[in-house]
Amino acid sequence: MVSLETALWTVLHARTLLLGAVAFLFFAYFFRKRRPKNCPPGPWSLALLGNFFQVDFRQLHVQIQQLVKKYGNVIGMEFGDLHPVIITGLPLIKEALVEQGQHFMNRPAIPIRDRVFKKKGLVMSNGQTWKEQRRFTLTTLRNFGLGKKSLEERIQEEAYYLIQLIKEENGKPFDPHFKINTAVSNIICSITFGERFEYQDEKFQELLRMVDEIAWLEASTWCQFCNLFPTLMNLLPGPHRKHFNDWENLKLFVVEMIKNHKKDWNPEEARDFIDAYLKEIEKHKGETSSSFNKENLIFTTLDLLTAGSETTSTTLRWALLYMALYPDIQEKVHVEIDRVIGQTQQPSMALRESMPYTHAVVHEVLRMGNIIPLNVPREVTADTTLNGYHIPKGTMVLTNLTALHKDPAEWATPDTFNPEHFLENGQFKKREDFLPFSIGKRACPGEQLARTELFVFFTSLMQKFTFRPPDNEQLSQKFRIGIIIAPVKHRICALPRA
Repeated sequence: MVSLETALWTVLHARTLLLGAVAFLFFAYFFRKRRPKNCPPGPWSLALLGNFFQVDFRQLHVQIQQLVKKYGNVIGMEFGDLHPVIITGLPLIKEALVEQGQHFMNRPAIPIRDRVFKKKGLVMSNGQTWKEQRRFTLTTLRNFGLGKKSLEERIQEEAYYLIQLIKEENGKPFDPHFKINTAVSNIICSITFGERFEYQDEKFQELLRMVDEIAWLEASTWCQFCNLFPTLMNLLPGPHRKHFNDWENLKLFVVEMIKNHKKDWNPEEARDFIDAYLKEIEKHKGETSSSFNKENLIFTTLDLLTAGSETTSTTLRWALLYMALYPDIQEKVHVEIDRVIGQTQQPSMALRESMPYTHAVVHEVLRMGNIIPLNVPREVTADTTLNGYHIPKGTMVLTNLTALHKDPAEWATPDTFNPEHFLENGQFKKREDFLPFSIGKRACPGEQLARTELFVFFTSLMQKFTFRPPDNEQLSQKFRIGIIIAPVKHRICALPRA
């Protein structure tokens, strides 16, 4: 008796199946939903997949610069159901994010992010939830020291611990990655959880490893397929499952910290962000319209932990790498530190204005490190027009910070590390075309904290060490790209300064 499968295969010959598949793709391409009239120009796209196989997600920000030359400063692309528009040039970026800020305020619905955050928390929420979470977070950060001497003292103390740890290397080659990550993470942890963690704490090191792995995996092809075919990818094995498992483990860590806080919580004496949030939940208890609940506490805390750790620590890793690669610039920083601070006084923000060269170096690290090259994505909240093009409601918008920070018409040596970009007659010069923290209503809420951390940590390390490449090892500016752009794995030597 012939099996059913054999009978079907006899009817549907392989050639018939192939022709059917080709026909399906042909008709899908010509009858798929068309771009709106007067939409931004962009490269041709395939049915269902869009431009997915035309780009390398490991260097998307580099490829986009070629598209800008061909299609102009407003480009439309397609990735499945996502139709991002990429904006280039300071005038258009300001028009979108500031002048039309109310139309470019939301975060887009990205499947891989929605699965984790469910549009909750601080970074991926919208509307009233985002307004309430952002307002509360900024107020609470200020209450716990943001912009005050108390927080700066925490950073100075952590810089001391980091210096002692690096001294233990005795000038031998070491990987600075997780040493710096731990130091920076301890600042946001002291605000959020009310405690710092020891550098030898295995549980905390595993947590930092997961944050790093998430940042790396999210840009992988597997995870990008999750955005194209979320239902299908939920059924398949692959690295994307590790990505979601890491997020779940981070969430469990935060849940455990909240649980421990509740054991001895005193609403009259908030020790940290979690305590303050628990009080806010009690304050709004019974209000159905309030976004202050356990889920938003978990995800807002998770946002603070991940964003407050990875971005600043990655920038500091770039800083030490550039110092090792540009010893002449490092020497000028040393000279200024010795003249203004010496070897015994602790670096502080009060001294920054007296240190224009060091201040300029930190800014040049942010420019060249380019850690968020296309900014955090936005979503258009209503049909609007930009540069004469129709941008429909729901469109994802990316702002091209790479082009802004490497425009040869504005920067003397756009592809070379050069602190003179931020100096004029020996004094620090602010640049309007420098937006590492974005602009507008959804600019980075942690900008002030990040700037303080960068200056105090960097100056403290430079005060105590000279950084150089290991013998017989060549350092490079090669990067790996995930959620952010980070240096490739490398080792450096930290020689104590007399």
